[in-house]
Amino acid sequence: MDDLDERIKAAARKRARAERALKDADDALRALLVEGRAAGKGPSSMSKLTGFTREWVAKIAPDPAQQRDINAARNIADS
Repeated sequence: MDDLDERIKAAARKRARAERALKDADDALRALLVEGRAAGKGPSSMSKLTGFTREWVAKIAPDPAQQRDINAARNIADS
């Protein structure tokens, strides 16, 4: 293998590590957003903390009370 091949392999390994790190950080943030919603924090306040839109935060971490109501309505409709 020549020098260019080695650099390509090294760059590919670096990219794979960065991709895993991004996925891990994304999973951790999503879990914290869900925890925040369960603790009563709103999507607007969490969007200010994260820099993401309120809609994205609300999609990732929907209101737990509203979700219970939706699930209950589905169960009644299925009966």
